Amino acid sequence: MPTFVIRLARLTGRFLLGLAAAVALVVVFLVLIVLTDGAGSGLGAWLAALGVGTVAALWRSRRRTRAARLVPFLPVVVAAALTASVCIPTVPTDRQRPPALPFVATQHWSLATGSRVAVYHYPPAKRAARHPIPLVYLNGGPVRGISLLDHRFLRLLARQGYDVYAYEQAGGGRSDLLAMDQYTISRSVRDLGAFIDRLGKGKVDMLGFSSGGVVLTRALADADVSARLHRAVIAEPGPMDGPTAGISGHKGRDSARGLAPAMTGPRSTHVPRYAVGFGLMRLGLLTPDNGLIGQAEGDNAFTAADLGSDTASAYCARDAGRIPVEDTAQNFSFSPAASLRVQRTVKDSGSIAPQLRRSRTPVMLMIAECSSQVRQWATAILADDPAVQRTQYMPGVGHHMWNGLDDNNDRAVAVITAFLQNKPAPLPNYPTRDEIPAFLRGHK
Repeated sequence: MPTFVIRLARLTGRFLLGLAAAVALVVVFLVLIVLTDGAGSGLGAWLAALGVGTVAALWRSRRRTRAARLVPFLPVVVAAALTASVCIPTVPTDRQRPPALPFVATQHWSLATGSRVAVYHYPPAKRAARHPIPLVYLNGGPVRGISLLDHRFLRLLARQGYDVYAYEQAGGGRSDLLAMDQYTISRSVRDLGAFIDRLGKGKVDMLGFSSGGVVLTRALADADVSARLHRAVIAEPGPMDGPTAGISGHKGRDSARGLAPAMTGPRSTHVPRYAVGFGLMRLGLLTPDNGLIGQAEGDNAFTAADLGSDTASAYCARDAGRIPVEDTAQNFSFSPAASLRVQRTVKDSGSIAPQLRRSRTPVMLMIAECSSQVRQWATAILADDPAVQRTQYMPGVGHHMWNGLDDNNDRAVAVITAFLQNKPAPLPNYPTRDEIPAFLRGHK
């Protein structure tokens, strides 16, 4: 019995040493991935880690018997197999655009900035009174395709007599990619101005949602672009500049994050290559323009399920059990690297408050009761833009306010159209600029 225990202890010790060696090589590989920024799809880091492991195994085996000399190489083989999976793409590395939509034509417009964007047009319904000024929609993302849920909402606006245009920002959906260093918030603003010029119908009304609201806010602070805007609706905006992005504050009422069932479907983050690549990018250890995962490959790999609880956070806690399907796998498109790059340029930008204070374009701000956005992101716009004429605090909805549940779409349409037509607001003008401190103290 004591002999058996001794042998078992030795075997266990050798196994643990081998496991530790394999783990150490995996760590070396990951460190090299970071140091080389994933160069060569990670192959350089893999070969270097394999070389380190091989040299260490040769050193450990030098005094062993011939039969035992191969044992130190076992952890190297295991680590090499594990890390090789990080270097091998499992999706096409060329851009795979979503297929055409059956209910609206996809046009491709080349803008003066060099961007080539996918454009969708919903003409006003013939039975409705036509509004003379076009309405342009900027979706959230920041580099993401327009969801089917949003397309349904745009058709609803068209049925109210609006000539609705929407475009997917460069790199998103069916739009062409840009070089990674060209994804900036200032480029997004220039693209907006170029899109309005390409539309060629004079001034336009704008509806910007989430990060689209950020682009619209910064457009209002740009005298050249704001001159092209008639009225602007900013819905659930993100941070407008670096100082605003640095604010840590409370959010709205409880969302469905952590309450809703987990999203189903394949996840790229269940594949070692994309789990490592996207994870290191999110931590800031890989640049968006890294050599591990190309932009097109990352777009092809990322799925709606990878958003995880982010989708649930766009709905009220009371709706946790009935969150609608926002999109299909065929239409869903999100560029994690380009989105991260745009967000970083917002965080790195200086204050736009001085420019925003000179804006004269009439603005309405929409804030959701169960917003997942930091409240000060919206109230900063209200405080610094003197042209904000009304704020509509939307009860019973989360960040994605037009979500198809109950009468939420109709209520959002009523609020938007009332402002665009300069009619009385369906809801109280709340919070006003003077009510910001009380609004924040009340954790509304």
